[in-house]
Amino acid sequence: MPGLDKKSQINSFLHWRSPAYFLIGLSLFGIYVLGIWQNPPGYYVDESALSYNAYLVSQTGAGEFGPKFPLFFQIYSGGFTQYSNPTQIYLLAILFKVFGPGILTARLFAAACVFAASCLLGFLARRISGKILIGALVGATALFTPWLFEVGRLVLETFFYPMAVVLLLWSIFRVSAKDKWNYPDVGLITFSLTLLTYSYTIGRVLGPLLAGGLIIFAVNRQRIFSILKVWALFGSTLIPLIVYASRNPELTKRFYLLSYITPESTFSEIFVNFAVRFLEDVNPVTMLLTGDINTRHHIDGAFGSFYLSAFALAVTGMVIIFLRYSRSSWWWYVLYGLLASAVPGALTVDSFHTLRMIAYPIFLLLLMVPALEWLLEDLTVGAGPSFDPRQVFTLVLLFLFVFEATYFHTTYYRRGPDRTEAFDADFKPLYESAVARPERPIYLFDGYWGPAYMHAFWYATLEARDTGEFVHQPFRVRPPAEVLVLSSEENCSNCQLIERKGNYILYLTNPMESEASAKAR
Repeated sequence: MPGLDKKSQINSFLHWRSPAYFLIGLSLFGIYVLGIWQNPPGYYVDESALSYNAYLVSQTGAGEFGPKFPLFFQIYSGGFTQYSNPTQIYLLAILFKVFGPGILTARLFAAACVFAASCLLGFLARRISGKILIGALVGATALFTPWLFEVGRLVLETFFYPMAVVLLLWSIFRVSAKDKWNYPDVGLITFSLTLLTYSYTIGRVLGPLLAGGLIIFAVNRQRIFSILKVWALFGSTLIPLIVYASRNPELTKRFYLLSYITPESTFSEIFVNFAVRFLEDVNPVTMLLTGDINTRHHIDGAFGSFYLSAFALAVTGMVIIFLRYSRSSWWWYVLYGLLASAVPGALTVDSFHTLRMIAYPIFLLLLMVPALEWLLEDLTVGAGPSFDPRQVFTLVLLFLFVFEATYFHTTYYRRGPDRTEAFDADFKPLYESAVARPERPIYLFDGYWGPAYMHAFWYATLEARDTGEFVHQPFRVRPPAEVLVLSSEENCSNCQLIERKGNYILYLTNPMESEASAKAR
C-alpha cells in the first residue's frame, strides 16, 4: 500500500481482512456442526449429570451434592457414585447462566471447544513451520479426523481437553528457543499444566508427566532454574488435589475399579500388564482399522479413529526429527509427549479407550509438521528437479485424506448405524409418558442399567418442571406400593408394566406390595 507506513498498513489490513476471516471461520464452524441437533441421537447419562450439575452451579454455586464451588463434583449416589472434574462443569455453568440450559447449547459448546483447539493447533503448526499452507493442512486434518471430531460431539469431561493440551504446547513452544524464561513465561506454562491436570481424570497422571518432561529443555543453568520455578509453582497447584483426595478417598475409587492395579498387585505384575496395555493402545492396526469399540466414542464400522494419511505423515515426521532435528529440544519434547499421553489409558483395563487417550492425537497431528516441511520445501523454495518422488507421495496422501474424510463423514457419520442405546435415547419418550400420567410423585429407581434418575432431573430442568415431582429412591431400596416408577431395571416383579423402551421401564407397583415385604422378598 503506497504512501502508508507499516503500522497504517497493518491497521488497514486488519480493518478489511478481520471481518472476512470471521465470516470464513463462522462458515467453517457451521459446516463442522452440521447435523449435531440429531446426531448423536440422545443424551448419555454422564452428559446429563455434567449438564444438570452445571445448571445447579449456575443458579446456586453448588452441585447436586456438597458445598458451593467445590474442587470436584460428586455425581450420582449409592453404588454409582463418581467424582467429576471441575473445568467442564464450571464452563457449562457460565454458558447456562448466559443462554439457559439446553442439550443443543451444550453440544454446540463442546463442538466449539474442539473446533477452536483444532484451529489453534493449525496456527501452532504455522508458527512452527512459518508456512500458512502447513498450518492449514494440520488444522484441517485435526478438524476432520474422527478421534477429535467425535469427542466434539460428546458433552463429557473430554470436550475441553484438546484445548488444554494445545494451550500447553503453545506455552512451551513460545519459550523453547529462549535461554531464560521470565515470570510470565513460567506462569503461562504452570497455568496450562494446571488446566491439563484438573480438566479430566487422566490429567492427574499426564499433567505431572508432561511437567517432568520439561527437563528436556534443561540445556543450561538459566533453563534449569526456569524449569525448577515451573515445578515449584505447579507442585503448589497440586496441594488442593492432594488434600481433597485425603479427605475424600472415593475420589480415586473409580480408578481402582477400572485398573488392573490392586493393593495385592506385585511390581512385576503391574509392569507386565502396563507393557501389554501400552502396546495395545499404540497399536497402529487398532488405531487405523477399528478404533474404540465403544460405539458412543467411535462409530462402529467406520474404520479407525485416526486417518492413515495423517498417520503416514506423523511417522514420516518422526523419521525426519531423528535425521534433521536430533538436537531440537522442542521436537524431543513432542516425541516424549506422544509416549506420555498413552500412559493414562494403559493404566486401565480398557483397550484403546479413545477418551483416556484424547491427548495422543494432538501430538500425532503435530508430528505432521516436519514431514510437511520436507514434502513442501521445493514448492516454497522453487529449486527442486522437474520430477520429485516427494510430490507423488504428497499427492497420494492428499487424495487419500480426502477419500478418508469423505468416507467417514458421509457414509458413516451422517448415515451411520443407529446409536440410540449408546446415548440413552430411549429414556426421553418413556419420561414423556411418565409425566403425562396423573400419578405424583414419580419414583426414580436405579437398576442394572445405571443411575437413570439423572436423566429425569435434567429433562425436568429443560422443561422448567419442578424436580419435586420426582422422588429418587435410595440405592437398592424398593419403591412403596401403588406408585408410578420410572426405572433402569432389567425387569420388575410384582408390578404392572406400563411401557418399556430399550433399557428403561415404566410401571406401577402392585397395590399389595409394601417396602417391608419387598425387602423381605
